[in-house]
Amino acid sequence: MRFDFSVVLIYIAFSAAIVGIALYLSRLLAPRIPDREKASPYECGERPIGSGWFSFNPRFYLMALVFIVFDVEIALTFPVATVVRSWVEAGKGLLAVGEIILFIVVLAAALAYVWGRGDLDWVRDIRGTLAETGSPDDPCAGPRGEGSA
Repeated sequence: MRFDFSVVLIYIAFSAAIVGIALYLSRLLAPRIPDREKASPYECGERPIGSGWFSFNPRFYLMALVFIVFDVEIALTFPVATVVRSWVEAGKGLLAVGEIILFIVVLAAALAYVWGRGDLDWVRDIRGTLAETGSPDDPCAGPRGEGSA
């Protein structure tokens, strides 16, 4: 089956032209009446309260990255799983299953590493372990039970 890359280039040029024309027409025809309320941030129909610059807990980002990793795992494993039967008939089934197993083992090792580091624990002790902080009953105790005063 022969594939012409000129068709792809024509499609990309045609798409870019349509986008350019749409942007030009919206700039030409859209009303521009600046207003203080229009320039304010939109928060689900409510008036904004406070600044938009505030810190998120980094664990939100970590959980999102772990989710994306395993979402990509499913997205990459599913197409191979759908064609594995035809690969078995062609004599390449063992290779396909081996690649899927290797892929899942690498991701499981990454999950074990993240889990072992404690990055999946939502609530973490910021003081460290008991051996490092001393007595849990004495809030003024420094490392190894020494007083900080």
